[in-house]
Amino acid sequence: MDISERKDLQEADLIEANLQGANLQGANLIEAHLEGAILTGANLRGDNLRGANLEGANLEWVHLGGANLKEANLQGAGLYGADLQGANLQGANLQGANLQGANLYRTDIQEANLKGAHLEGAKNLSFSQLSKVKTLYATILDEELLISLKEKYPTLSEKSDK
Repeated sequence: MDISERKDLQEADLIEANLQGANLQGANLIEAHLEGAILTGANLRGDNLRGANLEGANLEWVHLGGANLKEANLQGAGLYGADLQGANLQGANLQGANLQGANLYRTDIQEANLKGAHLEGAKNLSFSQLSKVKTLYATILDEELLISLKEKYPTLSEKSDK
């Protein structure tokens, strides 16, 4: 089966699948299981990945512009250099994720869990975006953003059980 031709992958079991460079644009991946999958350079622009489990997935240089990742689990995912322009990451779990060099222009990260995430060097990441997240505890950020956020929103950097 050519996975790029199958558009409905809702709840699909793609754990540890090698989808490097795959064109999955337009796919329905709601609540799909992609734990540990290799998606380096894949095209997922505009895809619906709401509630998908991408824990530990390799998403380096992936194209996720405009994708719906609301409430997705991206814990420990590698998103180095990923294009997340305009993506919806509301309520997503990005705990421990690597977002270095990722493009976050107009990405909605409201109520996202960024505990321990690596955001140093992320592109187009704003104070406004970060002020709406669930937590920034142990998050690695560019120093000027971190200082400003700690001054105005000190509770974001406090340890929590979440």
